[in-house]
Amino acid sequence: MATITFDTLKFVEKLKAGGIPDEQAKAISEAFRDASGEADLVSKKDLQIELAPIRADINLIKWMLGILLGGVLTLILKAFFPL
Repeated sequence: MATITFDTLKFVEKLKAGGIPDEQAKAISEAFRDASGEADLVSKKDLQIELAPIRADINLIKWMLGILLGGVLTLILKAFFPL
């Protein structure tokens, strides 16, 4: 699981610069830190692991479709160019 670094001091300073009182800025910063700390983040590796079976299925479907189209094309050519 990936982690996010959050600079609460910088966040509080930006809030105070925007006109929010000191205590309120600290409370907002703590609430945001707590809320973002509970988020489950997905890494690129997690996605690759989860999507591997789907990619395999798509690859199989491509092969099956190619074989099917080859068969249909063969039947069409045989109908127009009989031997």
